[in-house]
Amino acid sequence: MDPVTIGFIIYLILVLAMGLYTVTITRDMKDFALGGHRLGPWVIAFSERASGESAWLLISLPGAALLSGLLELWTVVGCISGIIFSWFVVATRLRLATEKYNVLTIPELFAKKFNDENGLMRLIASLIITFFFTFYVAAQFSGAGKVLNVTFGMTELQGMMLGAVIIVFYTLMGGFLAVAWTDLIQGIIMIGTLVILPVVGWIELTGTGSGSVSLDFSTVFGGNTGLSALVGAIGGLSWGLGYMGQPHLVTRFMAIDKVENIKIGRRIAIAWAIPAFFGSLFIGIVGAGLISNGMLSFNGEILHSVDQLTDPEKLMPLMATSLIHPWLAGIFISGAIAAMMSTADSQLLVTTTVLTEDITKRYFSDYIKINLLTVGRILAVIIGIVAFGMAWKSTNLVIEMVSYAWGGLGAAFGPALVLTLWWKKTSRAGVLAGLVSGTLFTIIPLFETVITPRFSAFFIALICVVVFSVLVKDESKSL
Repeated sequence: MDPVTIGFIIYLILVLAMGLYTVTITRDMKDFALGGHRLGPWVIAFSERASGESAWLLISLPGAALLSGLLELWTVVGCISGIIFSWFVVATRLRLATEKYNVLTIPELFAKKFNDENGLMRLIASLIITFFFTFYVAAQFSGAGKVLNVTFGMTELQGMMLGAVIIVFYTLMGGFLAVAWTDLIQGIIMIGTLVILPVVGWIELTGTGSGSVSLDFSTVFGGNTGLSALVGAIGGLSWGLGYMGQPHLVTRFMAIDKVENIKIGRRIAIAWAIPAFFGSLFIGIVGAGLISNGMLSFNGEILHSVDQLTDPEKLMPLMATSLIHPWLAGIFISGAIAAMMSTADSQLLVTTTVLTEDITKRYFSDYIKINLLTVGRILAVIIGIVAFGMAWKSTNLVIEMVSYAWGGLGAAFGPALVLTLWWKKTSRAGVLAGLVSGTLFTIIPLFETVITPRFSAFFIALICVVVFSVLVKDESKSL
């Protein structure tokens, strides 16, 4: 058995053991959904970052940078800015609101804050989360298939099956505690991969005098000028808008043990994000130099042109297996799988929690007499199966599925959540308008040929929250 395989198996044993251990201390839905508020800033910060940056940061962003060069710098800046804004603007107030209203989910917070007696707000919010997260989990399964295909030669379908089984298993066993503690391990591996791999590639490229890293600043605007250049920059920056509305990320703010520890967690998260995003960008930049100098091969063929790599999202595992010692490559490949698992498990957890707490408990508790924790675990399996089916049938790149789900969740929940936390005039009607419009204009985007729906849907939802809150006032509980 080769070192890459051994390293990967050790990693899998570690995360599965974590799932088996945490099942012994997961006693109720509060433990399953938020870890019982037992986790400190280091675990929460690493969990938030590992969950936030999925397969797309390890394979999709490097692939995009391979094709587009420094145009992806706008994405990097946008994401880092969104992370900082979310920790400063959302985290503290959301943790205070979680304690005040004794809630486990964002839909439940909206319902209690705005006296949602008929349950319409909770139902709509829960269905939106389920819809977009199923796409998101499918994207992670698809990414797992690509990485395992390049690394171990298994088919992409086999890789998706392996990733799906592992993720569903430890999520349904240990809930939030399993997810958060495995995220800590995965976050460490991810940052190591994103920092070390581009450095190794740069040394390989420049150390022998074979070539150099080309920072072609003419690609910053994709060769466009004027309004087209501005639109391209906004498209990248718009990724940052999504951070405020991702339920699997803001749940980390709800779960931290003490409000006072948010400041520590914020510093850790930002210190992780900056080198991670720039490292991902430079994997693509360095990879382009390696390919142009004939220093990478794929399926036995030496690559001399980016066009020869039919799927640019396979660049990262290709660099890892080609350039570094097999043991270290095994760790880096585990980093890619870690990125997918840490996001998929968090999204699976949030989806099953809202379906259990916000729909099953409210509408079916009189008819279903089994423990809610058991219901949550059954739903985790069902959602995992549906997401796997979508990943199997989809022909989209990972980044396309992530962009769709990320934009939809950011538009639906971002404006509604931020204004709920900060603007006292926000009303039930305003939040409902924001949830519906953010979802609708992601599915049926306006101005798609001009601007990304990640941007347009977000600001349409923001306007709707404000306008409907002014027009239709209600008595909500003050934060």
